[in-house]
Amino acid sequence: MKVLIKQVTIIDPTSSHNKTQQDILINNGFIENIHPNINESADMTIQETGLHISPGWIDVFAHLCDPGYEYKESLETGAFAAAAGGFTTVMVIPNTKPAIDNKAQAEYIFQKSKSLAVNIVPIGAVTKNTDGKELAEMYDMQNSGVSTFSDGLNSIQSAGLLIKALQYVKSFEGVIIQIPDDKSLVPHGLMNEGIVSTRLGLPGKPMMSEELVVARDIKLARYTGSKLHFTAVTSAKSLEYIRRGKEGGISVTCSVTPYHLFFCDEDLMDYDTNLKVNPPLRTRADMMSLRKAVEEGAVDCIATHHLPHEYDSKMLEFEYAKDGMIGLETAYCALKTVLPRMPEQRWVELLSLQPAAIFNLPINSIEMNKAVVLTIYQPNGNCIFTKQNIRSKSTNSPFLGKALKGRVAGILNGDKLLMNQ
Repeated sequence: MKVLIKQVTIIDPTSSHNKTQQDILINNGFIENIHPNINESADMTIQETGLHISPGWIDVFAHLCDPGYEYKESLETGAFAAAAGGFTTVMVIPNTKPAIDNKAQAEYIFQKSKSLAVNIVPIGAVTKNTDGKELAEMYDMQNSGVSTFSDGLNSIQSAGLLIKALQYVKSFEGVIIQIPDDKSLVPHGLMNEGIVSTRLGLPGKPMMSEELVVARDIKLARYTGSKLHFTAVTSAKSLEYIRRGKEGGISVTCSVTPYHLFFCDEDLMDYDTNLKVNPPLRTRADMMSLRKAVEEGAVDCIATHHLPHEYDSKMLEFEYAKDGMIGLETAYCALKTVLPRMPEQRWVELLSLQPAAIFNLPINSIEMNKAVVLTIYQPNGNCIFTKQNIRSKSTNSPFLGKALKGRVAGILNGDKLLMNQ
């Protein structure tokens, strides 16, 4: 299939065409020509005002619930949701049933996702069944192509287990992902500990529960010389620890979620269960410090923490509602809304180039004769997010009805093209 994209601005620091406006002719999954004006017939021509194109975006932490929880999401519906949000690769967490804690489960993900338009990359469990008690079959999973490991939603509490896992992955340059959360501190906390939690009468979770784990795990990464990635960082103090670790030569990186940049604990005044997440939404000051950290380069990449839930898991009392929200479809627009002046090249670094470098994933530059893995989007577009925009099987999103900046037009991954209406 031939696809011609007309007058598109290329945002790709690895390309000789970076920041130029070009026509791009794609033939059977490869870039055949890049030129300011291509007059050639094609099976499909894409031409819209203000189109930009970049190497395909990567989400480093999402739950697609397959196998075991397909009533929340499946690999197929999750891939459609990812494509709608501009993602060509999604790294899926191992909190499935059964968990991705052995070679067979990893190969199930690889094989089942081969026909999809989005690349699905399994994150292997660090411990069996992600329960934090005994190491999983990490070496066997690595032989199947898994290079990143995490217990996903379950923060690894044991320093002894984590140090063994870090030593395991060092031999093949693997990475451990950790949600920093000391569960022994206020294990029943429902939101950020502070003035708002007191007003709402909800038990709070202190920021210290994150900072303690970040400080501890950085020391473990220094001891082992292994690669460690913190996701859903919410604390300025945590970012300071990470910065100092990097300066000390430790292989530590971090990601933040779009919703921690968009919302704060004040948004919980009406007990919206779609805003019940872990780590919880922090104060407005914390939210603004996170935004500043993204602008200043202290954050390495973005993780959507896409966590689908069916109606019955969210539409009940705040105390009993499950943590999490869907986030693949709204990620870029939420980011553009809160940081509208951020250069597009910086977004491409956060969404594409840096996650690829951290997690040993391929990046195809936008050059002639290169394979195509592309995200097509409009930075100056606008949208109102509605249920009609949702491709996920679940609809637990606090962004419904909100006016957002930016628009994702679609993705092109090899010979698979998916465009949003």
